[in-house]
Formats: sequence, structure tokens, C-alpha cells
Amino acid sequence: MGVTTRRPGYPGRTDFCLLPLLLGCCALLFFSFGASAQSPVFRAGAATVNITPPLGLGIVGNFGNPPPAAHVHDELHARCLALDDGTTRLIFVIADNVGISQVVFDEAKRLIYRETYTPREHVLLAANHTHSAVSAGGKGEKRRGWNARGELDEYQGFLARRIADGVRMAINNLEPARIGWGVGRVPQHLFNRRWKMKSPVLNPFGEMDRARMNPGRLNPDLLEPAGPTDSGVSFISVQSREGRPLALLANYSLHYVGGVPDDHISGDYFAVFADRIQELLKADRQDPPFVGIMSNGTSGDVNNINVKSPAPSHKPYEKMRIVANDVAQEVLKVYKTVQHKDWVKLGAAQSAFPLQIRKPTKEMITRAEKILSRPDTVKPAHRLEATYAGRVIQLQEEWPDEINIILQAFRIGDLGIAALPFEVFTETGLELKARSPFRPSFTIELANGAYGYLPTPEQHLLGGYETWLGTNIVEKQATKKIVAELLRLFDKIK
Repeated sequence: MGVTTRRPGYPGRTDFCLLPLLLGCCALLFFSFGASAQSPVFRAGAATVNITPPLGLGIVGNFGNPPPAAHVHDELHARCLALDDGTTRLIFVIADNVGISQVVFDEAKRLIYRETYTPREHVLLAANHTHSAVSAGGKGEKRRGWNARGELDEYQGFLARRIADGVRMAINNLEPARIGWGVGRVPQHLFNRRWKMKSPVLNPFGEMDRARMNPGRLNPDLLEPAGPTDSGVSFISVQSREGRPLALLANYSLHYVGGVPDDHISGDYFAVFADRIQELLKADRQDPPFVGIMSNGTSGDVNNINVKSPAPSHKPYEKMRIVANDVAQEVLKVYKTVQHKDWVKLGAAQSAFPLQIRKPTKEMITRAEKILSRPDTVKPAHRLEATYAGRVIQLQEEWPDEINIILQAFRIGDLGIAALPFEVFTETGLELKARSPFRPSFTIELANGAYGYLPTPEQHLLGGYETWLGTNIVEKQATKKIVAELLRLFDKIK
């Protein structure tokens, strides 16, 4: 039999000469797809996009009125990494910001899916927690409330658009690659900032805490740190097949470093690390450019201030350079021992996990209303009384009883990565590392949203800033539930 073909304006005819050609094409496609299935190609691509806001917007990260940005010391960026094993694609984006609302990340993921068809559950978006950036939580006092409708202000919309652009650029840069990972140790810059005190400490609610955040250097009332630190610096390295560095994503459980003028915009030590590791790997002036990335681990209760010693003298930006260089040097040392693999299996699992919102008692509401209605001439018992009175009312009036947070688990070969939208205490990160079925594992915090601090139930009993209602907004047993759910997600992809 022949193949019947028709052309516009021509009667049908039988063309026997096309049959061998069609059969040959089918055979070629069959063997091509078969070979591809047997030998998948691992690819990686990376890109950086500028997310610097205009001067004049308020810099967040501290209490009080945010000072307007007057100078850009270093541009803010969203640093993007795409990995593809031939079947599954994973996306990482780490943005220079103190914390980004879920509505912003949701919009970015909507754009990413529309423009690249990458599933939302395969996209991990996180802030690195620099305190020298403007708010991505919305404008005004309402920004700490529940924004269920997802209405974005001008900077939030810009941020979502640029994150999606960066992901597209990283995908455009995909090329055959090798991947490896390692873990170093940098303990000298880590100190638990919560201390158990010899005497109870008054909090904004008129109650007494046993723990205090940043209790001051050489305080004679210090008893002992309230929790541990995690000295691990984990990293993922991707190279071209020829060994050219493409990108390196690191993870370190240290809060921001600071030492920055109040009105300066800066990516903090996270940005300095990205630049320094590029220099150490001799990856400058490449095309496409090498991308260094530092993500924040579980550092909600950790900074680099040793309160047991006098304060050293540092010029602006000096301290963050010291920290970033030490971390980058340790990564370089371990990097030299890493055996990069031509292919690894990728996997992702995600859940929209329900948590109860902490609500104030009737007594707390009555007290808050009284504080907010009294004259400014009344001296407060605690300097943050009015701030937290406002948060008490806001939690009661604006927040629902329950929210769904995004939890993610990624697999890269034998490596596991957890992601959750809080400033997470180090002990929770250590528990996830110990119980994860993947070795090694690490956690990226402030991912896919920003819902405040996440103390453990035991830390809630001690009190302190991170446990206060309005600083922490979810149920006190949240860490137990979250760890169990993340382990379930890990099991799903192992």
C-alpha cells in the first residue's frame, strides 16, 4: 500500500516513494529516544538579576520608623540556579531581603509557571535576611497583617517580576553539567543570641521571661546560652562538563552580620560571600557569568556577637567581609575534595501545611487597648509595650484562625534540602539534619514566605523576644508538626 497525500488545489495521489522515508524517520526517532532514556543528560544554569529598590524607601530590620534609604553600598540581587536531570527540573532563588511575603513569591511562581512550565512545587524561593533592604511585606502598618488577597505594592510587584526573569535567564543558561556537594565547619562566628538570665526579665506584656535576646556584652546576669549553634556550611557546586565553575549555592546558619550605616542598602555578608567565592574559584569574567549564592540556614536564635567579650572595633562593612571570607575559604578547602558527578536524580515534594494562629487572650486584648489609648506622656514599663499592643490587636482582628504554609523537600542525589517560611531556631535545623534520610541535609529558612520566628516548645517556656506574641504568630507546637511533615516529604522522594 502507498501513502495518500493531498495538496491544496491538487487531487489526492498515491506516493510510494515517501514510505521508506517515513519508516526511516520513525526508526531514527525511536533509537534517539531510547538512547536518551538510557543516558539522560544532567544540566545546570544560573543567573543573577538586580532587585535594588529606589532610594527613599524605608529600610526595615529594626524597631521604630525605618530610615529612608540614602545610599546603595552594593546592589541587591536575586541569585538563581536551575538544575535538570532530564526528567525533573529544580529551581532555587535566593533574594537579598529581610523577608518576603508569600503573596510575592506566589506571584513570582505564577509567572515562572506561565513562562517556563516549571511546576510550583519544584521552585524554592527564599530571602537571605539582610537587614539593609526595604520591605517586601507591603506598605504601612498593615504590612504585618494577613494579606489574603495578594495585593502587591510597587516594589513587591517589581520583585516578583524580576525573580521570574532571573529564573528564565537561568533556564536559558542550562548546559550539560556536573554536580557535587560538601560540608565544611566555620564555628568561630556563631553565638546563640538567647541567654538564660540569673534574674527574670520584664517583657512587653507585663510578664517575666527567663531568656533574653542580645543581653549586652559582659552582662553580670548571664547564666548560659539558651540553645546551640550549627557550625556546618553546606554547599552545592555545579560545573560545566569541562570543569568550568557555573554556580555554587552555600548554606550557613548565621543571622545577618550588620555593621552598616542605618540608611545604606546592602546584601550583607550573603552578597560578600557570593563575590568572594567567585574570586577564589577564579570564575570572574565568564560568559555566562558564574553565580555565587549564600542561603540562610536555621539561624533564628544565632548571631556573631560574643557577649562574653568586649566589643571589637570594626569599620563599616569590615566585619561582614571577615565572616564572608572565612566561610568562603572553608568552602574552597572542601570544594577541592569534591567529586563532581555527571548525573544525579532530582526530586521534589511540597505540602500546603495547616497551622493554627496564636490568638491573644481577653486579658491581653484589654491590656493592649488600654496601652494604645493612654496619653503619650505616660512612661511605659517596657519600651516596646505600644508596639506589641498594636500587634496583639492586629492578630485578633486581621489574622484568620488558621493558615497554610508552604513546606518543601528537595532531593539532589543523596543530598536533602528542607525549606520552610520562618526564622528557624538552630536546634530545629540540627534535628532535621539528624533525622533526614539523606546525607548530608540542610535547611533553607524564610523560603516561600515569611511568618516570623519559629521557637521550639521548650524555648517558648523560656520566653524572650523570639517567643513574644507578634514576633511568633503560630501555635507553640508548630516545630513538632513541621519536622514530622518535612520528614514525611523526604520519605516521599527518597
